[in-house]
Amino acid sequence: MKNNIKYVKWGLTAFLVVLGGIISYYVIFHLNNLKAAISGIVVVLMPIIDGLVLGYLITPVVNAIEHKMIKPIFKKLHINHKKRQRRTISIVVALLIIIVALYAFFSIIIPQIGNSIKTIIEQLPSYVDTVTMWTSQLLENNPIIEKRVTDLINTYFTDIEKFINSKMMPQLNSLIMTVSMSIVSILKEFWNLIIGFIISIYILASKETFAAQAKKVTYAFLPTETANRLISNMRFANKTFGGFFVGKIADSIIIGLICFIGTSILGTPFCVLISVIIGVTNIIPFFGPFLGAIPSLLLILFVNPMQALYFLIFVIVLQQVDGNIIGPKILGNSTGLSSFWVIFAITLFGGIWGIFGMIVGVPIFAILFAFMKSLIEMKLVNKDLSPETSKYLRLVAIDTDTNSYVDFSEDTKRPFEKIDRIQIKNKENDQQNRQHHKNQNSRNRNTDDDLK
Repeated sequence: MKNNIKYVKWGLTAFLVVLGGIISYYVIFHLNNLKAAISGIVVVLMPIIDGLVLGYLITPVVNAIEHKMIKPIFKKLHINHKKRQRRTISIVVALLIIIVALYAFFSIIIPQIGNSIKTIIEQLPSYVDTVTMWTSQLLENNPIIEKRVTDLINTYFTDIEKFINSKMMPQLNSLIMTVSMSIVSILKEFWNLIIGFIISIYILASKETFAAQAKKVTYAFLPTETANRLISNMRFANKTFGGFFVGKIADSIIIGLICFIGTSILGTPFCVLISVIIGVTNIIPFFGPFLGAIPSLLLILFVNPMQALYFLIFVIVLQQVDGNIIGPKILGNSTGLSSFWVIFAITLFGGIWGIFGMIVGVPIFAILFAFMKSLIEMKLVNKDLSPETSKYLRLVAIDTDTNSYVDFSEDTKRPFEKIDRIQIKNKENDQQNRQHHKNQNSRNRNTDDDLK
């Protein structure tokens, strides 16, 4: 029986090796067919994907309404209810809040943004005159520099005006025609979104059941210890991802509102458009404030250079308040990354996925970083070494006899000689340990032969 099990394992291993070779060959030499097949599957499952994404994004709103509003009201009024009834009311209230917010945004903000863009295009020549006049006043004591700067401004703004009239507007008309001709595709995407919205309601209603089923499958096919670690990692990933996005969206909405109030008080032109730009770009960590402030500053500079200076001071103060007060209060330490790793994640994923990568790169990298940190610390603990980073700041070597840490302060005159001595001793110890294990294995084999 034992021999049969051994042969079955060998056969299964051989089958998996052959199967892996076939898959590798297909992936290498038929990559385009594989991409087309994956794209087809994604298109078919797009309503499900939309539903999962919408359900994940709406879940924090539903949880907050259920636990902080509906449940306390029922408890205070002594109303007997089931959890399903409470969940249904929470979902309805959350969806109503989201629909009203979206309607307010599209009905109030979008028209004002459109009017601002139209005004910018129509009054571009007058903005050129304003900048030219302001430059002339600034450089009136330097006529040579004034003339060169004025000619440069006129040249560039003339090129911009030609570009808008000759290229941008015809392309805009062409884009409108293309969108009109692609109405079927737009309706299909809208239909997928509607189906996804309906699916998200079912996901929200039974999210605990789906989570329990996923855990059940995990424990059924994986060893218990591995399943525990996987579920713990998934909970951490969900906490990091959800906490980052929900907190960042709330932070961006607050910053947008504060920016609108501040720019309205200062009399800044295009305050609605600029507030939307600042709020939306604030979702991108670290680089977001700069990406939003630069185009906003240029827009204001065309209309009123002094207002541009006031806006620059205001936005610097606003970003400092966000970075030191509002952001930490809302986000806390949801990612656990230092500033360097945040910049690294944004640069890496931004280069791979563009703007989308700059938004999702930080939480994704935070999850990978936490996984590697946990793995490294576990391996250090298994070697009876400290996982604390402070122990390695001035480390030059580790003594294997005592696991003691040797740093620069212990031998400043000849540190490399001390390292060499420790390494030689460690090498000798390793050789002795290998020889000991070899002798032990030889004795065990002799004992087995004697027993046979």
